[in-house]
Amino acid sequence: MTTNHSTPLPQALHSQSTGIGTEADLQASIQTKPKADSSYETSAATTRTRFANLDAIRGLALLGIFFLNILMMSNSLMGYAPHSPEIASDIAVGVFTSIFLEGRFISLFSMLFGVALLLQVQKVTQHNELTPLAATPIKQRLKWLILFGFAHGCLLFPGDILLTYGVCGLLIYRYTQLSVDELYTKAKKFIAIGFVVFLLMTLIPLDEEWHRGSELFNQELAIWTGSYVYQLVHQVGLTFLMIFMLPISTLWFCSGLMVLGMALWKQGYFEQGFSQTQLIKFAAASLLLSALDCGLRYSGNATLVQASAAIMTISAIPMAAIYLHIIVKLCQNNPLKLQWLQNVGKLSLSLYILQSIIGVSLLRFIFPQWQSEFNLIDYFLLALGVAAAQLVIANVYVRVFKQGPLEKLLRLLAKPKLQ
Repeated sequence: MTTNHSTPLPQALHSQSTGIGTEADLQASIQTKPKADSSYETSAATTRTRFANLDAIRGLALLGIFFLNILMMSNSLMGYAPHSPEIASDIAVGVFTSIFLEGRFISLFSMLFGVALLLQVQKVTQHNELTPLAATPIKQRLKWLILFGFAHGCLLFPGDILLTYGVCGLLIYRYTQLSVDELYTKAKKFIAIGFVVFLLMTLIPLDEEWHRGSELFNQELAIWTGSYVYQLVHQVGLTFLMIFMLPISTLWFCSGLMVLGMALWKQGYFEQGFSQTQLIKFAAASLLLSALDCGLRYSGNATLVQASAAIMTISAIPMAAIYLHIIVKLCQNNPLKLQWLQNVGKLSLSLYILQSIIGVSLLRFIFPQWQSEFNLIDYFLLALGVAAAQLVIANVYVRVFKQGPLEKLLRLLAKPKLQ
C-alpha cells in the first residue's frame, strides 16, 4: 500500500496484478524430472495432478496485490494522495506496507509466471528440444493474454499486468531450457537494468505537488469521478503510455523476476523451501532495504521520496521469497492443505478481473467521495473485506465448476485449431 511514491511508472509497477492463473490449468498433466544442473533435485508432480504449492502461493499473491492495487484504482496512475503534513496513521500503515506488502506480491506473481511458463514448455516438449512448432501453443496463449490485458487496461484498469506478462513471456520462453547458473545470470542482469531505469525515472522531478487538496489532486479527482466515457478516453491513453514505457523499463524487471522463478523451480525451492541460513539472509536484506525505503520516503526531500520507489522494488524480492517458503512449508504440496488459498489460486485470472470491477465501481462510481475521505487505514480495511469476499467466492465456486469463467475462455481461445 503506497503512501507518497509519486513517480508514475514505478507506481504503476506497484499496482500491477498478474494473469499467472491463466497458465494454471496447463499444470494439470505435467511430469517434471530432476535437472542435472540443479542444486536440489525436485520430485515434483509425477502424477496427473495440480501442483498444490503453486496454487496456494498464487492464491496468497492474488489476495495480497489488491491491498496495493486498490490505491491505484481510484485514479489509475498517481496512487494514494497523502495529507500535507502526513498524518500519524498514514505513516504507521505506510511503514507496515513497506515491510510486508508493497511490491512483495507482484514479485511473487512474476516468479510464478516464470514457473508456469517453464512447466508449459516441459509439457509440450517432454523435455526435448523446443522447436518452433512445439512453441506454437505457448505463443498462441501468450498472444491472447496480451489481448486480454489490452482490453482490461482500456476498459477498466490501466495498471494491468496481463499485457506485460504476455510480452515478457514471448521473449523469455526460450530461456526455460537454460541451466540454473545461466538463468540466475540473466535474472540478475535483467533486474539490475530494470532497477537502474526505475531509479533514473524516479529522479525526474514532478511539475506539480501531489497531496490531498493540491491542484493536481483536484484535477485527477475531476477526471476519475466524471462520466465513464470521459474516464475511458483517459484509460486508453494511459494504456498506450504503459505500452510505450514497457520496453524501456517494466519489461526488464518483470522478465528478470520470471527468469528468477524458473531458476528457483529448477532447484526445488517451490517444493522444499529455503534453508534457515537463506531465510535469515532474506529477512536481513529485506528489513535493511525497507528501512532505507522508509527513510527516504519520509525524509521530506522530494527527490529522495521519489527514489524510495526504486529501493522498494529490490526490497520486495527477498520478502517474496520468505512468503514462498512459508506457503511451501504449510501446504507441503498437499491438495488438502491450505485448500482455501489453493481455490483462490485456481481462479486467479477471473478473480483478478473481479478485483478491478469491484475497486473501480466502488471508488469511481458508487462511493466517489471515498477518494477524498479515505486514509490508508480505510483502504487497508476495504481491501481486507474484498479479500475475505473473494475467499468465499472462490471456495463456493470450485464446488460447482472446475474452471473459472475467464480461465475457460482463455483456454478455448488458445486451443490449437485442427488442420
